[in-house]
Amino acid sequence: MRPDISLKNTLCLAGGLLVLLVMITACAAAPTPASTPAETPISTTAPSLPAPTLTLAPVEIISTPAGTPKATPQTAKTSPAAQPSPTATPASLPTLGPDDWKNLPPIPTLSAKALAVFEAGQAKGNDPHVFSKVGDCEASAVWFLANFEAGSKDYKLGPYSDLQDVITYFAGSFNRTSLAAKQGFNAASLLSNFWTDRSKCKNDETPLGCEYRLSKASFAFIIIGTNDVSRKKSFEANLRAVIEFSMAQGVVPILVTKADNVEGDYSLNATIAKLALEYDMPLWNFWSTVQPLPNHGLQEDKIHLTHDRNYFDDPNVMKAAWPWRNLNALQVLQVMMLGTAK
Repeated sequence: MRPDISLKNTLCLAGGLLVLLVMITACAAAPTPASTPAETPISTTAPSLPAPTLTLAPVEIISTPAGTPKATPQTAKTSPAAQPSPTATPASLPTLGPDDWKNLPPIPTLSAKALAVFEAGQAKGNDPHVFSKVGDCEASAVWFLANFEAGSKDYKLGPYSDLQDVITYFAGSFNRTSLAAKQGFNAASLLSNFWTDRSKCKNDETPLGCEYRLSKASFAFIIIGTNDVSRKKSFEANLRAVIEFSMAQGVVPILVTKADNVEGDYSLNATIAKLALEYDMPLWNFWSTVQPLPNHGLQEDKIHLTHDRNYFDDPNVMKAAWPWRNLNALQVLQVMMLGTAK
C-alpha cells in the first residue's frame, strides 16, 4: 500500500535536507520509508575531466586489438557441453581470503552454471540480445554505455574494433532506461516494492522483478554497494537475494566490484566477489581495472569516477575511469555473447 501524500512530502523534504548536509558518498540516497533504516545520503557531484599526467600500466583485457596490443588479452572461455541444473544455490567452490578478490582478473569467463541459467531463461522467453542495468547511479548514469546507441560519431573503438559486433548484437539495451537502476539505490531497494515505478510496473512488483519482466533480459550488470555503506551487515543477505532472484528468472547476474572504498576496509567488494564465486556467476572486477589509473580512477571525493569520452584510441582519454568502465562493459558483454552463441 502506498504512503499517503503528507508522509511522502515529509520524507522527501527530510531526504533533501540530508543530501545538503551530508555529501560524502556517491549517489543521492532516496528517501527511506518508515519501515526501513535511514540511509546515508550521497552527493551528486558532476564528473570532471582529469589532467592527463601519468603513464598507465597495462590492464588485462578480453578483446584483441588490431596492430600492437596494449594489454594482455584474456581468452573468452565457453562452457563445456555438460551443464548443471541452474538452481539458485551456492556452488561448492574454493573460498576467497579477505584480499584474494583483488587478484581476480577484470574480465570474467562464462561458467557452465551461468550458461545453464542463460539457457533456462531462453526457455522462459528471455531475449539473448538484451541486458539490463541494475543498481545505483553508476548503473543509471547516461554516460554508462548509452553513447553506443548514438552511432560511431559518439565513440571510437580504435584498437578494439572487434567490439562493434557486441554493439550490434545488443543494440537497444545500451540506452534503455532501467526500472531497477536509480540514484540512491542500495541492494535492499531492488527488493522493495516501495521503490517500484507504478506508472510502468504492477503494485506488488519489486523494481528488479518489474525490470526483468518488461525487458526480457538475459544478462544483468549488478552495480551496487556504495549506498550500502551504512548497512553493511545486511548487504550480503540482500545481494544473495538479488542473485538468487536473477538466476530464478533465467537472468545471468554479472556482479561488479566498486572502484571506491567508502566502507574503508573493502569489505563490500570482498562480499561481492565472494558471492560471485559461491554462485559461480560472472564477476567483473572493475576495481582491478582502475588501479593503474591516476588516483585509481576516482575524483577528489574518492567516490565518483573520472570522466572522459569513449575514445579508446586516445591514450590521454584512457587515463580516465569512465572510458574504461564502458570498454570493460563491452568486453564483458563480448564474453556473454560468444559464450552463449549457438
